[in-house]
Amino acid sequence: MSKKYILLIYIAFSLMWVFLTDELLLYLHNNLNYLLLWQKIKAIIFIILSSIFIYYLIIKREEFHTVQKEKEKLQTLINSMVDFVNFKDGEGRWIEANDFGLKLFQLEHVDFRGKKDSDLAEYTDFYREALLYCENSDEETWKARKITRSEEIIPLPEGGSKTFDTIKVPLYERDGSRKGLVVIGRDITERVMIERKLSEKQQRYQSLFEYNPEVVYMVDLKGNITNLNHQFEVLTGHSREEYIGKPILQFVAKKDQKQVKKVFCKVIKTRKAWNNKEVEIMRKNRKKAILSCTSVPMVIDDQIVGVIGYAKDITQLKETEEKLKKTEKLSVVGELAASLAHEIRNPLTSLKGFVQLIQDDDQTKQIYYKVMLDELDRINEIVSEFLVLAKPQKLLFKKADLGDILTSVVSLLESQANLYGVEMSMEIKHRLPLIECEPNQLKQLFINLIKNSIEASSKKVNVILDMKDQEHILIKVEDNGCGISRERMKHLGEPFYSSKEKGTGLGLTVSYRILESHRGHIQFHSEVEGGTVAEVVLPVSLNTTFSNVR
Repeated sequence: MSKKYILLIYIAFSLMWVFLTDELLLYLHNNLNYLLLWQKIKAIIFIILSSIFIYYLIIKREEFHTVQKEKEKLQTLINSMVDFVNFKDGEGRWIEANDFGLKLFQLEHVDFRGKKDSDLAEYTDFYREALLYCENSDEETWKARKITRSEEIIPLPEGGSKTFDTIKVPLYERDGSRKGLVVIGRDITERVMIERKLSEKQQRYQSLFEYNPEVVYMVDLKGNITNLNHQFEVLTGHSREEYIGKPILQFVAKKDQKQVKKVFCKVIKTRKAWNNKEVEIMRKNRKKAILSCTSVPMVIDDQIVGVIGYAKDITQLKETEEKLKKTEKLSVVGELAASLAHEIRNPLTSLKGFVQLIQDDDQTKQIYYKVMLDELDRINEIVSEFLVLAKPQKLLFKKADLGDILTSVVSLLESQANLYGVEMSMEIKHRLPLIECEPNQLKQLFINLIKNSIEASSKKVNVILDMKDQEHILIKVEDNGCGISRERMKHLGEPFYSSKEKGTGLGLTVSYRILESHRGHIQFHSEVEGGTVAEVVLPVSLNTTFSNVR
């Protein structure tokens, strides 16, 4: 209502009040004093009524306009928000909603005020289920009697959906009854998509890290381990949780630590990947492993925070290379033996025959003839060893008692042991099955091993037979002699390598060849001045592979 109409109403009311009240008073009383008194009362009543009229028609109107302005400001504010905003009363009826929310639920042209979600569901088929869900969700908030927060997915007519982070704030009267509900829903669809992509990347990274067939490790700038994948446990036998936070160098052999430090510093300084040629580490079972390592810088926000390393186990490859080298040497020696052995034996036989004839005719120089014959016999033994190293011969394997073979060897070498002052003993711990073998070759193998122990300044040599498992027999030759240095251990079995003054370096080479043909394995444990233990493992059947007992 305009100010003009308010003024006209006021004038009309005033005139009516003056004339009508005067006429009424004249009609009821003629006493002048009484009329004057009522005139004053009438004026006071008029003033009071006028004040009330002015208060309600002007001041209240201004308050109304102020409320309207605040309401408009609130509407402008919520409409400017990119969030869905909705105000409901204690019964769940809509009081106010912003344009974003109305458009979201296709309610732009619906008179939503005073209606519940279930009522508004009748105006849109597409969002019917969503609105009914909102009403049920509101009820859960009322029951919880606290602010609730949840992610709600709203489908879109054109396909796809939007995800909202929805906050619902319940309001209560002083008596605890429901007063109203404020609903604010923020569109977090883009954030959810980014988080999902980030999660996928993290999962791919985790899969690449965790299931990598190589050992993957992370090291901080101080050289401490920050993460390890499962392959670390497979390779070393150690628990990765036990070693996270510890220096990486504790796993590296001392001889390679300097190289590892150098590569680590290069990666940090140059921000480039570097390779370690070979790094030796120790497993939990104290056996060494040889790794080929690649180190790359770990950069976050253009800052190097550490190094990521990839370690490939090349232990078996290096062992294979060593075996190939030995095989190549044996092949060369075999070819040499094949071409020379027969050529040497023919004149050797003639020499030995003539020396024996002269020995029979000349009795004055028997000591010289004996030395000559002994040396010829020694040459013949060397030639025999050469023949064993020649191209593989077709061996006739048969079932034999390993205990009998070793008993005959010990008896054969007993006189030599007595000559060196060595006490020999033999022990069979279990009843042994017959094994497939070439008995004469095994005799040669054990003769070589026991002779080495006798000649190693030993006081005692023990030969022990035992079952390693159901398919393999273990033979130990133990002595308390001078032992073998680590440097010499590396060359055991190489042709022509010997520490003996008159040794040919072919005894162990022949032994390795015999073991190879019998699918066996030999391992030496020795300390300088601490004696030596040679452990030979032979399969009961030649069809048994040795890989499962290493």
